[in-house]
Amino acid sequence: MSLLAPQKYIKVSSIRMQGLLLLFFSKLEHVPFIRDVQATYTRTGLFGYWGNKGGVSIRLSFYGHTLCFLNCHLAAHMKYASERVDEFEYIMDTQSFDCKRAPTIVDHRLVFWFGDLNFRIQDHGMHFVRICIDKQNYSLLWSKDQLIMMKQKEQVLQEFEEGPLDFQPTYKFDRNSESYDTSAKKRKPAWTDRILWRLRPKALPPDEENENKVGLDAKKLKQLEEDMEYPLKIRQDVYTSIMEYSISDHKPVIGIFTLELRKMYETPLVRLRAEGDWSADIDAMVVYSPLQPFPSSTWDWIGLYKVGFSSVSDYITYTWVKDDEVELFYLFPICITDLSNATSEAVLLFTPQQSNGLKWKLTFKLASC
Repeated sequence: MSLLAPQKYIKVSSIRMQGLLLLFFSKLEHVPFIRDVQATYTRTGLFGYWGNKGGVSIRLSFYGHTLCFLNCHLAAHMKYASERVDEFEYIMDTQSFDCKRAPTIVDHRLVFWFGDLNFRIQDHGMHFVRICIDKQNYSLLWSKDQLIMMKQKEQVLQEFEEGPLDFQPTYKFDRNSESYDTSAKKRKPAWTDRILWRLRPKALPPDEENENKVGLDAKKLKQLEEDMEYPLKIRQDVYTSIMEYSISDHKPVIGIFTLELRKMYETPLVRLRAEGDWSADIDAMVVYSPLQPFPSSTWDWIGLYKVGFSSVSDYITYTWVKDDEVELFYLFPICITDLSNATSEAVLLFTPQQSNGLKWKLTFKLASC
């Protein structure tokens, strides 16, 4: 957070389940257009009672497009490839969100699936795998990669795309080294750590539907209209591992993507501006006006932040929006208790919330404070 904040990234949301952690950051300029943020988790360890295995996810609306980020840690060991697929399907089936447009993971326009998926390289012996790695002939190992093999017969996996594995397997290493496992177990190297994505399959128009179907249902028809009017494209620019990282027995994998999309909305929901001169000696006044209707809540609040803040929880002070009905302009007093280390600018953050969690945020910079 301290490294990303100077680059104008702030932490929007996070979720943790034991050792499984998912952090979502956004550039400040996009924050007014991120809405409906929700997070959830699913345990699959010890018959669903233990969270050492499973999945955590964060979903949101980005300029109107629904995105979901799913981080999984699946069953270990060579012989449990089918169990890994079963766990993934269970996570996909059981995770749900309080969102009419995308109540499940598969309903989202774009899904990123990543983590320690634990798929191994089978059949090939240790000696052959090591030679291929030393000579960087990674493609000779792809046909025996369990995830690639399972994709050939599992429909749920076929909908996910992955870039070529043009980097050496990221598991298992001796800690603080670049040497593969030299312990008594001598684990065979494998691409256990993966990043995949799924762009929601386009619904077929009615005349191309199966003869046994009368036509598209209302939900699919709406998705088809949305896909045509607001196209979204994704391109993977980087997919590689970072060998210099050595404190784990895994090497981290990174993916960089470019999203090209047509915005479903370009206007923030609310306008905030300072009223009069601000001083630490008197209460500051904020004028708040909705630019479009939205479901207000008694949990809505306005916060004051220093420029360069790293998280939505880093407010200097805040005040509740006291009226549940949002129609006209409202004035809210904010008590400024400590601006001794503040810069010449501040950030106002309006945060509508409901009891089910964070909904969206909007920022406004002041010329002085």
